[in-house]
Amino acid sequence: MWLIIGLFAVAAVVGLTMAIAAFQGKFPPVPSAILHGVFAATALVLLLIAVLVKGAGGAALWALGCFLIAAVGGFALAFGFHARKKPLPPGFVAGHALIAVVGFLLLLAGALKLI
Repeated sequence: MWLIIGLFAVAAVVGLTMAIAAFQGKFPPVPSAILHGVFAATALVLLLIAVLVKGAGGAALWALGCFLIAAVGGFALAFGFHARKKPLPPGFVAGHALIAVVGFLLLLAGALKLI
């Protein structure tokens, strides 16, 4: 589970840099978007395996739900706006980030056996 948490953490840091750029009215760099997507998607696949194959439940299952919702939003941001060189809607960016952060905190709390 710690590898998954580490991958999501890297994705979050890269995502934060892109969100800051978007909130400043700048266009986030494409390599950052690719890196963010690769780390997040890798972590999501590993989390899916942990839940569906290894039987992880509880917080991991709830985190998976949050991350799946965040992934749909991430795809919409990437292909609906970023790939078309349109400005990223701040509310959409904030919503994507908020859902992903909730998923990350659930996953971390579960790994630390806090919930």
